[in-house]
Amino acid sequence: MSPLTLGVLYGIVTLVVMFSGMPIAFALGVVATGFMYFFMPAASLDTITQNVYEEMASITLLSIPLFILKGAAIGKSPAGRDLYSAIHAWLHKVPGGLGIANVFACAMFAAMAGSSPATCSAIGSAGIPEMRRRGYSPGFAAGIIAAGGTLGILLPPSITMILYAVAAEQSLGRLFLAGIGPGILLVILFSGYAVYRARREYAIAYKAYEQGGVKSAYLEEEHFSLAQKVEMLPRVLPFVILLIGVMVALYGGYATPSETAGLGALLAMVLIAIVYGVWRPKDISPFITSTIKESTMLLFIIGMSLLYSYVMSYLHISQSAAQWVVDLHLSKWMLLTVILLMVVVFGFFLPPVSIILMMCPIILPPLKVAGFDLIWFGVVMTIVMEMGLIHPPVGLNIFVIKNIAPDIPLKDIVWGVMPFLLLMLVAVILLCVFPHIATAFPDALMGAK
Repeated sequence: MSPLTLGVLYGIVTLVVMFSGMPIAFALGVVATGFMYFFMPAASLDTITQNVYEEMASITLLSIPLFILKGAAIGKSPAGRDLYSAIHAWLHKVPGGLGIANVFACAMFAAMAGSSPATCSAIGSAGIPEMRRRGYSPGFAAGIIAAGGTLGILLPPSITMILYAVAAEQSLGRLFLAGIGPGILLVILFSGYAVYRARREYAIAYKAYEQGGVKSAYLEEEHFSLAQKVEMLPRVLPFVILLIGVMVALYGGYATPSETAGLGALLAMVLIAIVYGVWRPKDISPFITSTIKESTMLLFIIGMSLLYSYVMSYLHISQSAAQWVVDLHLSKWMLLTVILLMVVVFGFFLPPVSIILMMCPIILPPLKVAGFDLIWFGVVMTIVMEMGLIHPPVGLNIFVIKNIAPDIPLKDIVWGVMPFLLLMLVAVILLCVFPHIATAFPDALMGAK
């Protein structure tokens, strides 16, 4: 059987097992083990398992549970609520300031926590009720938080980018820096849409008030004194300093990514103990338990995805598929379009972790031959995978929002995220036209490649 035919069979069996309802990690492990048994010599099993073990023991992957601990510590504290309240107080005079405050709070919290679901939960629990109280539609309130939460896998520290750096054998430091420019771009696009919606909602509310005398909550004005604004800063500034300190330690050459992750986790726990008094065993046990569960689940998925990928490589499926793509002689941009469409399709039913480890061995060689910068592509791929977090049927962020706002119908949440999906598509197009949006920061701070 040719490698390509074997690859088609491998893919079909994988889909059948996944759609049977088996968890992703088990499905990948079962399929990989089955093909090892039927199509590989017994002597190869030691090599495959040794390779998986060595990858799992990588010092780079050590940073994952540490970043998860940092995010869990900050997420379980009131830091997200305080961050949102402070930004809202300072931006309330700006048109669409409430929506912008949600986007900014999501971006800052995502940069501290590195987790999309944690960002949605922490900012959404405060932001969605406040937006609804102020007259925003439930769908828009849910949509802007779900979309803002996706910044958690783009802005450093990003677990998704850590895995891409491992799979693509690229510099993690450059990849983290490359995510900053596109992250700022998405914040600007989301904020611009928030201003547009605010003006439109205000016009509708004002027209209803003129015609029927019904004054919407949207027309009510809020006021925060300078003293109130300043009073909110002491609870927020320590976490901003934490964010800046971790970045300086990483890019100043004072610590490796894994050391930075450990430092960030330690400082996060110290800060929540000092600022919020969260230090007793009964206070910290929930996020320690959460870290253990999430790390175990994620590392198990990574391990099974690596096994799946190594089996593909041993059976020459990856190499043959990559060569087949090259032999199609597609134009540079057509090749990129086809690959990104594949990522979108996989995003319907796979998490970013599995997409990266399963697809990179196949798609990166043709992209390299076509002359694409793999750091730049990692950022583009991450944004496309972000879209998978807010579109059905998986749409993890959608279900996080549904959990914290159960009275909002699921269809309203889905419709609420649609404009943000389009804005992400705009961001991808802009990155293709202006790649320096992603490469400017790493080139400036680490030198051009």
